[in-house]
Amino acid sequence: MASEAEYCELTLAEPMDPERVRERLNAAMPDGIAILDVVPAATSGWADRLEASEWRIELPGVGPDDAEAAVAAFLAAEQVEVERLTKKGRRRFDVRPAVFLLDVARRAATERQEAYAILRLIVRHTTPVVRPDDVVTGLRQIADLALPAPARMTRLAQGPLDEDSGTIADPLAVDAAAARPGATVVSAHAGSAAARSGSGNVSAVQGL
Repeated sequence: MASEAEYCELTLAEPMDPERVRERLNAAMPDGIAILDVVPAATSGWADRLEASEWRIELPGVGPDDAEAAVAAFLAAEQVEVERLTKKGRRRFDVRPAVFLLDVARRAATERQEAYAILRLIVRHTTPVVRPDDVVTGLRQIADLALPAPARMTRLAQGPLDEDSGTIADPLAVDAAAARPGATVVSAHAGSAAARSGSGNVSAVQGL
């Protein structure tokens, strides 16, 4: 799996300019990972804003028609149970309730000569966590979808879920707005802040 939208929360021993924090973190990052934003946290409970994630799932060797049939079967099912090895051993759980959106980008077939389907997945953050590979396992089980090659999965976004528009908002937007000059901060949480990163791009939450 890859990601373009990862976050972390940091608490600093002393106040520091967010841009300076970003520069120092980037100086210590391995190649291919960069901190994109560092924002002082305006409120507590920042991590609670990470309600859902959007994933791109690439299925090499799978035609869009086959992918659409599998997606339709998955969405029509009341339950989609999968099994995964966890720290406490093998566990079976239903992944269907966590899936908010699952569809097929048909344009992938015209952009490539070979069969190649791309799925868009929005999954709620639940307990247990439902991962994109769990959804792929569910597609294989519920619709007998054959995968000639391993699926490629990339997290594109994570944050507050707008169920009306089917989009994920920026979890740092509230903090960024509060940090602007002249902004009024309500219930400010001293000693914490936020930052953003991903694979090749990273986000983090930092405490100032």
